Amino acid sequence: MTPRVLNFGAGPSALPESVLKQAGEGLLDFQDTGIGIAEISHRSKEFKTYLQGVESDIKKLLKVPDSHAILFTQGGGSAQFSAVVLNMLARHHELYPALEPGQRVMDYIITGSWSDKAAKEARRLGGGTVNVVVDSRKFSAQGKFDNIPGHKNDTYKFSRSPVLIYYCANETVDGVEFAREEGNETSFPFHLLPEHAPLVGDYSSSFMSHPIPRLQDHAIIYAGVQKNLGPAGLTVLIVRKDCIVDADKAARNGAIPVPLCTAYRTLAEHQSLYNTPPVLSIYITGLVLRKMIQDFGEDALEKYAALSANKSAKVYDALKRGEQIGIFKSKVRDDSGSQMNVVFDVVGEGKLDQFITGAEALNMKGLRGHRSVGGRSILCFHLT
Repeated sequence: MTPRVLNFGAGPSALPESVLKQAGEGLLDFQDTGIGIAEISHRSKEFKTYLQGVESDIKKLLKVPDSHAILFTQGGGSAQFSAVVLNMLARHHELYPALEPGQRVMDYIITGSWSDKAAKEARRLGGGTVNVVVDSRKFSAQGKFDNIPGHKNDTYKFSRSPVLIYYCANETVDGVEFAREEGNETSFPFHLLPEHAPLVGDYSSSFMSHPIPRLQDHAIIYAGVQKNLGPAGLTVLIVRKDCIVDADKAARNGAIPVPLCTAYRTLAEHQSLYNTPPVLSIYITGLVLRKMIQDFGEDALEKYAALSANKSAKVYDALKRGEQIGIFKSKVRDDSGSQMNVVFDVVGEGKLDQFITGAEALNMKGLRGHRSVGGRSILCFHLT
């Protein structure tokens, strides 16, 4: 068999070899049933029990309070760009049935390609207006997503009673991330939020690499597992229970109808089994969660946060040394760099191809940057 490479891909990203071996056994025989995991019914008692275990492990590791439900779905973060809007508009109609669409405001904090796409999808769907709380391109000398705006000088302009407040914790394409230490000038501005803010966090590219700050204050957190936790196909939702509403009733009151499999109430009432879930992705995600707990216990995320910080610091140190001798150029402001993915350019004509060729000769693959921005991207996802 060809030796495994150092896979720096942003997602699907590398998985622990021990987990892949377990998964291979499970493909032939899931928990002594004589049926492979890719063949077994999602309504079997064995799979239902396994799914409950995956939910329990996520709850333990993230310290999810009883006020929130954990749901499993498909479609990745991009599907949630739509689902979040529709479900939260339904909730807003339930709370404020008399308001006109122009009075329903959705707040978006735009710091990179993904949050920009999320805001565009909210505008496309309608049902309310989009307020851009802040756009980080306005704070860039090049007009790019190369920074996290600071808190000073009334930078963040939140609405008084929004339908939702959306942010992306870590922007994979652009390599910027809200600082994880509260009080840092580029941390998320929790202290500036309006009272009872319906906060929505996209944690796809940093999910399960560190504790989520103020998780209990979020209305919704979602993440595709393919960055840190499993193969592509599964999306994990952490939804505050008061945001799981009767979307059909809201539609009768004027809200945009929510497609059945996109409605959070459908997922909640059927324990995420209304339709066939991504069984194999759930299985491998469960194996990774068990490994995390076995290796580091229920406080594993504290350990992974330290590991992520250590790895990214080494990469940024190498990048700075490269900048000093004129071979690398950082694409992100120093105070805004991601601990998950470090983006940079290789300076000089033809030097990029030399860099990629040299890296591949050292068994390193997946370093080329996202097609939309070019450049290089060193990934520091905690399982790589």
